[in-house]
Amino acid sequence: MPLALERGRPHPQAMPDPTREAAFDLLTAVLDHRRSLEDALDTLPPAVPRDRAAAHRLAAAVLRRMGTLDAVLEPLLRKAPPAPVRHVLRLGAAGLLLLGTPDHAAVATSVALARRRGLAPFAGLVNAVLRRVAGLGPAALDGLDGPRLDTPAWLWASWRKLARSIAVAHQSPAPLDLTIHPPAEPPPDGEMLPTGSIRFPPGTHVAELPGFESGAWWVQDAAAALPARLLAARPGERIADLCAAPGGKTAQLAAAGAHVVAVERDRARLARLRDNLARCHLSAETVEADAIAWRAPTPFDAVLLDAPCSATGTIRRHPDILHLKRPRDVVAMTETQDRLLAAAAVMLRPGGRLVYAVCSLQPEEGAARIEAALARGELHHAPFTTEELADLPQARTPEGHLRTHPALWPERGGMDGFFAARLVKV
Repeated sequence: MPLALERGRPHPQAMPDPTREAAFDLLTAVLDHRRSLEDALDTLPPAVPRDRAAAHRLAAAVLRRMGTLDAVLEPLLRKAPPAPVRHVLRLGAAGLLLLGTPDHAAVATSVALARRRGLAPFAGLVNAVLRRVAGLGPAALDGLDGPRLDTPAWLWASWRKLARSIAVAHQSPAPLDLTIHPPAEPPPDGEMLPTGSIRFPPGTHVAELPGFESGAWWVQDAAAALPARLLAARPGERIADLCAAPGGKTAQLAAAGAHVVAVERDRARLARLRDNLARCHLSAETVEADAIAWRAPTPFDAVLLDAPCSATGTIRRHPDILHLKRPRDVVAMTETQDRLLAAAAVMLRPGGRLVYAVCSLQPEEGAARIEAALARGELHHAPFTTEELADLPQARTPEGHLRTHPALWPERGGMDGFFAARLVKV
């Protein structure tokens, strides 16, 4: 359909669009100020929830496919524009090529956005370039290796043989998974996964599902639910959940009947954990402390350590990670993980078990940390058995660790990337 625009000039009736205004702010926060997308979303001014959700969807699409979008735009630019202009172009191109925005709306709102953000001298450029993109249509993507373009080189190299399948999975947003609080019934129309989680399509509105207010379930990716399940909490056991917020694993352990001490150093995240437990009518002792330094008066039967990490296993949900993380961040994380593992070992009684987990795809944060922990001599390895992972046998490594990634279960929509291992105190 021809664009209702005069060549080189925006439509005189182009109006500001709250979604694109907010999406521009989100991109600026992530790409120019290196803030997480989640934090940036929290700082947006109050608006209709629909606008916020749509802005997040648009900004996330740009962050997820930015390499591809830039490859489309680059041949249409005589020289590199300022960063804010590039953000406007990326938003417009994402609407045209990825989200099905009508040509006129995508171009007109982008031109209006440029003018409103003090970029009026570049409004004609935005108009001309996006008209060209609209004219090319889906053919603009022909011949482009999207998965490779959209993945930083250091991540691609670190994922080795799985790089392409993981990168392909990252091109789509993640589904919504729920963990059910027994004996509650799951919401209707969800898919029961082999591991027990209930799955809904991407974009499902959480608060609109039956059972949210009553605490019948909580949001938790199917992979994220596995470490607590593999800890196999028994009623009455004393269990420490370290780095516990936002509380999904704490809720799993409490629902199993364990006495749980949830340790979290971030006050705001700890408040969120308490709110989540209260909504689900579950109780746990909560402690605001750094798990590296904190010590309980008596040893624990078990410890669950979901350690801070690079979070590269959650890129489908948090595409800003592609642009915020660097190799040096992984090195810093491994140092923290080693210190947390050493602290967790001190907390255990002899014979007590420890499950270490990270939502990372990086080998440095997985098996390498277990090897380092074993070398200290306080712990020995207790591999997960084939029976324990019978519902997901492809996630068991030859060493008996758990390793999931977004390309597992492609027919079901994949899952987050997680590593987990079980250790026992000597």
